[in-house]
Amino acid sequence: MASEEHMAGMSYIVMGVSASGKSSVGLALAQAIGAKFIDGDDLHPRANILKMAEGHPLDDDDRAPWLTRINDAVFAIARKHETGVVVCSALKRKYRDQIRAGNDHLAFIYLDGSYEAILERIRARQGHYQKENMLKSQFDALEVPGADEPDVLRVSANDSFERVVANVIAAVRRNEAAHPQA
Repeated sequence: MASEEHMAGMSYIVMGVSASGKSSVGLALAQAIGAKFIDGDDLHPRANILKMAEGHPLDDDDRAPWLTRINDAVFAIARKHETGVVVCSALKRKYRDQIRAGNDHLAFIYLDGSYEAILERIRARQGHYQKENMLKSQFDALEVPGADEPDVLRVSANDSFERVVANVIAAVRRNEAAHPQA
């Protein structure tokens, strides 16, 4: 893995629908590269947490302050010359663009999972506020990153946890080799 000096100021946003493995994979990545880990769910305002707990999906107005907090966290990581891994669904292009605004040293890691594989994970989960009936709204809202978003690293989320983590670490290594920081 690249040295911490090489990675200073860089943030990786682990994105995808709920239950794609963002938090678990993000934490494993942060540990592997010696980065600060931030679960974006912890940055939601109280109103969003309560709304999701009642089984209601968030709308763009609900997400705006949350995305600002994530943007600010990425900015702070860069300013302190740290390395960060931030978990955030970032389902729509405009959400990713809001996180990108004013933040040059970041890459998104898109955990790309099939509806069927993700549904099975949700059914197996305990104690998470994302409900099974909200998965369809997540897939409906998802704007899959395309070639016009070159800062997005795509990794299949359909494999075993260990394989997904290994593939994410390999994608980060390839990205750092292709885009070394000064």
